Amino acid sequence: MKQKKVSRRGFFKLLGTAGVVGVGATVSGCSNESAGGKGWMPSQYNVPANWPVQVKGRIPIDSNNVSIERDDAKCILCGQCLEVCRNVMSVYGYYELPVKKEIVCVNCGQCTLWCPTGAITERQDTAKVLTALDNPAVHVLVQTAPATRVSLGEEFGLPPGSIVQGKQVAALKALGFDAVLDTCFGADLTIMEEASELLERVKHPEHSLPQFTSCCPGWVKFVEYYYPDLMPHLSSCKSPQQMFGAVAKTYYAAKKQISPDHIVSVAVMPCTAKKFECQRPEMNAAGVEAKLPAVRDVDIVITTRELAQLLKKRGIDMNSLDSAEYDSILGETSGAGIIFGATGGVTEAAVRTAYHLSTAQDPPDSLLTWSPVRGLQGVKEATADIPGLGTVRVAVCHGLKNARELLAAVREKKAPWQFIEFMACPGGCIGGGGQPRTSLPPTDEVRKARIANLYKLDSALPAKRSSYQNQEIRQVYQEWLKEPLSEEAEALLHTRFVDRSDQLTAKR
Repeated sequence: MKQKKVSRRGFFKLLGTAGVVGVGATVSGCSNESAGGKGWMPSQYNVPANWPVQVKGRIPIDSNNVSIERDDAKCILCGQCLEVCRNVMSVYGYYELPVKKEIVCVNCGQCTLWCPTGAITERQDTAKVLTALDNPAVHVLVQTAPATRVSLGEEFGLPPGSIVQGKQVAALKALGFDAVLDTCFGADLTIMEEASELLERVKHPEHSLPQFTSCCPGWVKFVEYYYPDLMPHLSSCKSPQQMFGAVAKTYYAAKKQISPDHIVSVAVMPCTAKKFECQRPEMNAAGVEAKLPAVRDVDIVITTRELAQLLKKRGIDMNSLDSAEYDSILGETSGAGIIFGATGGVTEAAVRTAYHLSTAQDPPDSLLTWSPVRGLQGVKEATADIPGLGTVRVAVCHGLKNARELLAAVREKKAPWQFIEFMACPGGCIGGGGQPRTSLPPTDEVRKARIANLYKLDSALPAKRSSYQNQEIRQVYQEWLKEPLSEEAEALLHTRFVDRSDQLTAKR
């Protein structure tokens, strides 16, 4: 006998006619008994029930969301997306209903890592990449974020944190990219600008202190939604991805004698919010400079997971490839650029360069392995004594719920810090929403493995631990940007932010 399929509407109608006690135990998850044993789900979901689905609900996702999407056929309403969005990211449930103008989302993609059925995924952009690669009329370059080199291997059966930097480069070349370049160059560029900005703010008290980092697009959108009054504290620096994109279609284009509108700039990121960031209207500095308004600084962003899908689709076994090197011009990095992928890494990189900018000397060994800002503690604090600048107090935060603690102190004028690093995702970029789903939900063991190998790569560059030691960075300033915070640098590498508070009514 063929079993009749029950629709979602019919299922809820069935729930509505069931006994109050039975449904209550299933839906509320309040029973003290556990039927699920030691599964990955939080214990409050493991409750005795006769129903085939333990209904918890789900986060709303706009059909126009450029970062994530949901396959309703796979959604079991388990509530895991609610769990992370509300209790880790503090986005869902922190605004009043009804929704005013848009479904509130910071595009972080943590829900894709917590969804047990794969119903929520990044919005697929692999087809755009393949179309570009198959078009001989365009020059297709790709940049790879620091965090991808310690995570991509997990998609090919390697242990968490495995370093696959050279193999990743080889795989991208096998895909047919015309140039394979390193976002770490953009990270070094970011530090040159951000450390210079910090020195300016510290020396001129009328400037807003503490300075907030601005390289995480999920965090930036969070401030724009919930804390627009604190936006003057945000560094005006673009993220490494966007700085790289702007330089790629100006400086790189000039060096290669390619018109910027004939370049397709692709970014491989651990982050779904980067898909949103590259489409922000203001991220078109290269187009403005070339008087080509349709030119974007970065055209396509794919996640680490999407890169793995592309390689498998084209039959490329990354593990079987010999390592290759990044191409020159925008392909060099320092150790400081690499540790951008870990929580605390931006702060450590910034202080290394701030020390040099203030003293004209290399930072001491204590600032090259700055333990107080490392690790997975939600909020970390540290101080650095920099001659000519004094004692610089910093704070480091990852996970947006943790950010609220520091932001409250800033609002109340009780913040003792001059510099605060904020990362939306737990662990920083290594725990980004576009990373491999190695464990569900993500675990600190996986995060620690990835972070440890980023620091290993940093320490493997003894003569190049700081951003100012990157020779290609020095060259781009000499030939194109002149100096940090110059008029040219401001036009290409800095940006503005948007007050989005009218899109919601924030809960107090």
